[in-house]
Amino acid sequence: MKFMIIVKATKETEAGAMPEESMFQSMLSYHEELVRAGVLLDASGLQPTAKGWRIRYDGDRRTVVDGPFTEAKELIAGYTLIQVKSRAEALEWSRRFPNPVGPGARCEIEVRQLFDLDDFGASESVERFRAMELPSQK
Repeated sequence: MKFMIIVKATKETEAGAMPEESMFQSMLSYHEELVRAGVLLDASGLQPTAKGWRIRYDGDRRTVVDGPFTEAKELIAGYTLIQVKSRAEALEWSRRFPNPVGPGARCEIEVRQLFDLDDFGASESVERFRAMELPSQK
């Protein structure tokens, strides 16, 4: 089972502020534990939305909208992707996630389970996805 731990953006992360060294150390220690446990698949911070874009769909028409996305209420600043045996194990790891804005501060992280191809049932498209060799599978 794969789960993504999603770190919500703040005004500071959207302004491009880098984490303080103590926060970086806390995140490093936590991610080293994930590596030792053999459950870490990937983790990264995201650049501010000012450096990104969105593609807006309207029927067959696509429009590129450049960031920043200040009107959005739920922006993402980073993520950690883990693979564990159960929801309970993912919950335990996420409870140990360091507070991404610093000790004692108010914030929240979100944890979402990723779909597995088996969740979709058998079909030609699912089998074609299964046959693709992704860099993470090498």
